[in-house]
Amino acid sequence: MREIVRHERIKLLNDRAAASGRFVLYWMQAAQRAECNHALEYAIERANALALPVVVYFGLTEKYPEANERHYRFMLEGLADARGALEKRGIKFVVRAVSSPEIGAIELSKAAALVVVDRDYLRHTRAWRGAAARRMECPLVQVETNVVVPVEEASPKEEYAAATIRPKIMKQLGRFMVPLGARRPKRGSLALRIPSLDIADAGAALARLKIDRSVGGVEIPRGGTGEAKKRLRAFLATKLSRFADSRNDPNADALSGMSPYLHFGQISPLHIALEVAKKGGRGSKEYIEELVVRRELSMNFVFYNERYDSFEALPDWARKTLREHAKDRREYIYGEEAFENARTHDPYWNAAQDEMRLTGTMHGYMRMYWGKKILEWSRTPEEGYRIALALNNRYELDGRDPNGYAGVAWCFGKHDRPWQRRAVFGMVRYMNANGLRRKFDADAYVERVARLKAAIET
Repeated sequence: MREIVRHERIKLLNDRAAASGRFVLYWMQAAQRAECNHALEYAIERANALALPVVVYFGLTEKYPEANERHYRFMLEGLADARGALEKRGIKFVVRAVSSPEIGAIELSKAAALVVVDRDYLRHTRAWRGAAARRMECPLVQVETNVVVPVEEASPKEEYAAATIRPKIMKQLGRFMVPLGARRPKRGSLALRIPSLDIADAGAALARLKIDRSVGGVEIPRGGTGEAKKRLRAFLATKLSRFADSRNDPNADALSGMSPYLHFGQISPLHIALEVAKKGGRGSKEYIEELVVRRELSMNFVFYNERYDSFEALPDWARKTLREHAKDRREYIYGEEAFENARTHDPYWNAAQDEMRLTGTMHGYMRMYWGKKILEWSRTPEEGYRIALALNNRYELDGRDPNGYAGVAWCFGKHDRPWQRRAVFGMVRYMNANGLRRKFDADAYVERVARLKAAIET
């Protein structure tokens, strides 16, 4: 069965009357792909009904909060990929450099019968859509496509933990985990004369941007839907069966590497879930848990908690216990510069930080240890929280993401329960180097990162 775009994914953001126009505009911002994209397919359906072509617009702002060359390079590689795929379907892709993405959408909407936009969950990205809804003279329709189960369908409130949201998501998974077919546009838009930035050469486009270049791009992984699907196929063929047993071992190479692609919307979580379910076997249940339940718990967190990027987002018990122990003696104290440059006494922590700085990714289990130690070695829990978020957002390809905000918050007690009380941590869960060594060969991890560092720096 091929899914029609279910009404639960669709929300009208303003009350404008239908307008006459030259095209239907899809404002592609969060879902940067031409495949398995409910917002794109809905735009094509509406355009076909109106006998109009579809135009896709992306607003490229050089001042995206906390973004730098690393993020822009990966994103532009993906946008170049999306451009090629859209053109093969006869759809014009327009990229505009704007101070804020909604500005270009509002301008193009003046010639549109209606505008469709994908959904995002962060404070500023929601504000973009709200501003556009107020200023557009045609209807603005939001379609949710970067989750399997729409956020408000999964839960009407902020959930306490995975244990509380899991049954709600699993109850509805069958309704939403249905393949989405590609619609054929009845009218092409390639002949429309609408000015656009040239992004065919992602490297050349990157060089023209006035952006923060304090953190350079990485050669691997490369961005784009094609690259994401290639990596997914390799994961299904050789790693999924090992995922359940080896996902917490950074030396095992048992992870999918999908996080950066999901962050930029270059691959659909629905597509991944369907491919994993089709493959089946060992590891599939555990992977669906991570992809759908855990990831969509993070969307629930940032959507319902306005303080998601601050210490105040933590549950009362966590803030209380950490503040009660804020003056406990710390064996080591580091500032942001020492953390950033991997200058601590702990070779395992330093290796994790180096891995993130050099590659834009860090193994999931090491990210937990990394965050816990920033809490332990900072002057105050509030300062540790700020440092962890800043470093994660600066260096991770999937930084500035609901998963990142939820992951840092987890290290400080969010989506967890109270544990045995101890110094500095209070009742927040504790991790130490001995725990790493019990789970995997931590020294081999340090050696591997050291070899990687030497190869990159030479």
